[in-house]
Amino acid sequence: MPDTISFARGAPSLDIIDIEGLKAASIRAFDNDPGGTTAYGTSVGYLPLREWIAERHGVTPEHVLVTNGSMQADAFLFDHLVGQGTDVVVEKPTYDRTLLGLRQRGATIHPVSLETDGIDVAELRALIEGGVKPALAHIIPNFQNPAGYTLSAEKRAALLALAREHGFTIFEDDPYIAIRFSGESLPTMLSQDESGSVVYASSFSKTVCPGVRVGYLVGAPDLIANIAGRATNTYIAPDMVSQSIVNEFCRAGDLDRSIATVKAALKERVAILTAALSEHLPEATFQAPEGGYFMWVELPEGAQIDKIAAAATERGVAIVKGTDFLLEGGENTLRLAYSGVTADQIEEGVKRLADAVHAAA
Repeated sequence: MPDTISFARGAPSLDIIDIEGLKAASIRAFDNDPGGTTAYGTSVGYLPLREWIAERHGVTPEHVLVTNGSMQADAFLFDHLVGQGTDVVVEKPTYDRTLLGLRQRGATIHPVSLETDGIDVAELRALIEGGVKPALAHIIPNFQNPAGYTLSAEKRAALLALAREHGFTIFEDDPYIAIRFSGESLPTMLSQDESGSVVYASSFSKTVCPGVRVGYLVGAPDLIANIAGRATNTYIAPDMVSQSIVNEFCRAGDLDRSIATVKAALKERVAILTAALSEHLPEATFQAPEGGYFMWVELPEGAQIDKIAAAATERGVAIVKGTDFLLEGGENTLRLAYSGVTADQIEEGVKRLADAVHAAA
């Protein structure tokens, strides 16, 4: 079998991670604040990084909790808001770990169709008018995982109005916001929220490197204080070493340079990927994303993704089945992550995928 080309993992390839910048930031972290870097710290996270994040979002530090990755932030928020039978709205499709976390807590999950400009707000409104009373709507607004779609400005405003009217929380899960390589950036829902409806999460895994495991929540101070109590009881404090390194990396300007490198590389990879799909798998339907790590691909009706995935594995190419991101359906869909493949691997990977699709037909 040839070496595997993986379109499965949502992580940057090693060549676009700023190793030297991270080395230098590590040295500065231990030189500049050896006590804070090596201590337990507090459950709200490394205080200088908390302050930097607060400044970026135009809030006071009391609105911010820094965690061990954004999935930890998700888990804390779900524990706070979701219990057995809680109505929760998710996008259809959505991140598979979100579905897992909500199922584990006994939520009643209501998937709402995802369009190329974001969640179908009219469908959500009809769901609510039909009697569903969501406590939470989980939204990935920028370059959604798994679809790669971005929530439009109009739908952001409509969602905020709906949340204000019906009293539910919008969980704005936004780890990809900085990785826009074409089109115009849109303001976060958090920045437009006037009713306290939004809790925001993001991560440095996509902009610094996954291994640092640093994410954060932004929300009302009383909510953050409550979740900080849960964090204290869970781990006393998150990883101060990683957070101190990220703080130095951000404050030195390395983060902006790293993002520029990642964006340039991913823009090139999307161009190669879309060209290769058009040539080798013309029956596939997709929309080229304007940022992020992922692209959603639909094959003609009747395609069987289980067979395709098995055939792809035999040919040395890894994908993720679309069915992993849905409670039902999606047998003709798949997710391609272009972040972890180098540019010279993409066309060969698509050729192998196309061969797998045709062999499984």
